[in-house]
Amino acid sequence: MKRERNVLLEKSEAFAGRIVKMYQYLTTERHEHVMSKQALRSGTSIGANLTESRNAQSTPDYISKQNIALKEADETAFWLKNLYKGGYLSEKEYESIYADCDELVRMLISSVKTLKKKSGIPTYG
Repeated sequence: MKRERNVLLEKSEAFAGRIVKMYQYLTTERHEHVMSKQALRSGTSIGANLTESRNAQSTPDYISKQNIALKEADETAFWLKNLYKGGYLSEKEYESIYADCDELVRMLISSVKTLKKKSGIPTYG
């Protein structure tokens, strides 16, 4: 069975690939292991949670997985900012990868709000 195209999932998969390459660069070239590992975990978790949401057992489960992906994207933005502030990413590197992360955050916020509205679940923030 062929699945419908999911732009959000595709973008999260591409972002995960960038995060993996960033992690490899930071650990081998910049010798930074702590923050880059955190960014690796949260940055790849976005797509993992979106993938898992495709097989959700219920609408609330689906919304929960989408919301977890949002939290992971937001956490990734935090680690990217700290890697930049710590001098591990150049301004150009940071702006490029942060823009992708921010796009995912905005898309996920919209998705979660829409899903909650359709399900009659109150949204906050």
